[in-house]
Amino acid sequence: MRRRQRGFSLIEIMVVVLIIAVIAAIAYPSYQRTMDRTRRADGREAIMRIAAAQERFFTNRNRYASLADLGLPNTSESNHYRLTVTLANANQTYTITAAPQGIQSTDACRQLVINNVGNKTAPSNTGTNGNCW
Repeated sequence: MRRRQRGFSLIEIMVVVLIIAVIAAIAYPSYQRTMDRTRRADGREAIMRIAAAQERFFTNRNRYASLADLGLPNTSESNHYRLTVTLANANQTYTITAAPQGIQSTDACRQLVINNVGNKTAPSNTGTNGNCW
């Protein structure tokens, strides 16, 4: 009379480990792209907040201002982006740039840029990680 064996063989366990490794290899890059898009919202929000403050400042003083004059920080709320304002034409035009930093520096979009007429660009927009704006 043969006794029935219980449990799993080493080969069965290795097959399960291999399947999990393949699924993880596919899922992790997708997760990273999703997190990059989520953190990108932090940069977009910061840029739009500065642009709104610039327009309010322009309404009162007929010129645009630096971040210090606006009283705004030079990083986004979650510190994923460093913000700069470039003024030109006797402070009658501006360009706001959000450069990724830290963990966000691997984002495919790289910089987010907007100017005083509302043109939004991302110089490194490859389309590989969704629309930058």
